[in-house]
Amino acid sequence: MKVLSLFDGMSCGRIALDQLGIPVEKYYASEIDKYAIQVSQANYPDIEQVGDICNLDPKDYKDVDLMLAGSPCQGFSFAGKQLAFDDPRSALFFEFIRLLKAIKPKYFLLENVRMKKEFLQVISEQVSACYPEITFGIEPIFINSSLVSAQSRQRYYWTNIPNIQQPEDRGIVLRDILETEPDNFTKMSDKFVKRNGNRNCMIDQNKKKASNLSAMEYVKNGRQGNYLACDDNGKPTNKPKQVGVAVDINGHDILKRVYSPEGKSPTVNTCQGGNREPKVVTGGAIRGRAYDKDGKRMDKDGVSVANKTKQMLELRKDHKSNAITTVGKDSVVAHEDLTWRKLTPLECERLQTVPDNYTNHVSNTQRYKMLGNGWTIEVIKHIFKNMEI
Repeated sequence: MKVLSLFDGMSCGRIALDQLGIPVEKYYASEIDKYAIQVSQANYPDIEQVGDICNLDPKDYKDVDLMLAGSPCQGFSFAGKQLAFDDPRSALFFEFIRLLKAIKPKYFLLENVRMKKEFLQVISEQVSACYPEITFGIEPIFINSSLVSAQSRQRYYWTNIPNIQQPEDRGIVLRDILETEPDNFTKMSDKFVKRNGNRNCMIDQNKKKASNLSAMEYVKNGRQGNYLACDDNGKPTNKPKQVGVAVDINGHDILKRVYSPEGKSPTVNTCQGGNREPKVVTGGAIRGRAYDKDGKRMDKDGVSVANKTKQMLELRKDHKSNAITTVGKDSVVAHEDLTWRKLTPLECERLQTVPDNYTNHVSNTQRYKMLGNGWTIEVIKHIFKNMEI
């Protein structure tokens, strides 16, 4: 297979193809970021870097079987100013269309962020015009990476690869991808997390009705054996579970959010400092404990408290995670002070389902940036497996 990857970044498409065992005869990468190119070449020296998309002549790539693109999305994103095609970065989408129309490979894949319906329609019309033989046009497929990873990452995919269905939910949460000893990569906060409102309250595990369960409770996923965060109705959710805010960070509220390891990570962004990296509360264990009205451990004094014991999240003071066991609990709540830390570059690789240390050829700042710009490999593999090679 011959591949042309536009806005290639660190060559996520090549990772997906390799992991599926799909032979790659030639992989052309159009990229201008020197750090992304450095990582790509360190892992795949055979990739041919072809430079800026604006300078590419389609006649040079007529034999390409697969064209990939994740065109710059800042102008479309709900998180940005939504200038759409007036944003010079998002206007590069039309360079992709220029090449797609002229080359018309057997397969193509375009990825982009959640955006307004009117922008989705323009993109769909443009890619559909390149393949007029597809009777009903090419509509975007919405997939959240949370189904195959520990990250909530909502993206649209346009492709002519047939029969794409939603991936099966693998029940992966943050705890599944955390490093056991991350101190070498990121400092721990020496201050605490201010917990969210009623989420500090101890919860009676004997409540029977799902509608009465707190948002901090968890239910077992019978297929995977993981414990997933639930919404207020006791229904499993693929969203991040914020447990509080970091009190030692200045700036916008979104920078201070600290998440439970039992839920998903928020979307990995380009970070680049400013405390923008996702933050996780440090480890603990679920224990049955009883406290009096003054917060004193009643069971320490040998008092019979069997009928007063509540299940809660008991946090460690050494910032480590307890061993993962086969035992789980139904109610989770923080009683003691919480601390936080940033996710490490390796953990962000795992959120994107990129191989461990794939990006470790550049600085941590650049690692965070390219991972935020990259693709979730397991989603791309899920799409590619439907190609007829």
